[in-house]
Amino acid sequence: MFVKKSRITVYDMAVVGLLAAMVFVSTMFLRIPITTPTGPTQLKIANGLCLLFAILFGKWRGGLAAGLGSMFFDLFSEYIQSAPTTFVNFFIMAFVCGLIAYGGGAQGKNPKRNTLAAAAGAFTYTTLYYTKQVIGSMLVGSAFVPALLANVPKLITSCINAVFAVVIASLLAPILRRELAKAGVLRHVDK
Repeated sequence: MFVKKSRITVYDMAVVGLLAAMVFVSTMFLRIPITTPTGPTQLKIANGLCLLFAILFGKWRGGLAAGLGSMFFDLFSEYIQSAPTTFVNFFIMAFVCGLIAYGGGAQGKNPKRNTLAAAAGAFTYTTLYYTKQVIGSMLVGSAFVPALLANVPKLITSCINAVFAVVIASLLAPILRRELAKAGVLRHVDK
């Protein structure tokens, strides 16, 4: 009888849980709330952590950590109704980043590729977020063009978050990769 080895290890669960907790805590305490005509939004460093974790730990671990940490923040805040789409949007952002960072055998070690990966992940998230906001405005009665225009402040905030996130991830990835490798943390990472 053949026993198939599980692809999800205890190490994977521990890493995802720890990283998700870091995303949650950074979103909870390291953000600047902003009020816009179409509702609240925020500037935060958590987006940068989501991209950073995808570069360091791969698309699945990074995606799950980003999605879960962000979703749990929504569940414990005024954004509770957005929790499911928040999970999906942040998962996709980090997954895209990790997919590119690890593509072509790069294994998240190529700084130029990592910056491109972070930019692609941030652009993906910004597009998903803005689309969600426009659709939300249309569902409550706004026409398409007014919905696009009304959500421009959220788009601007999202773009600022995106640039900040790419800078954070690109600068911290090589430093943290070196230190995590020295500590033996990355030897368990099989992307």
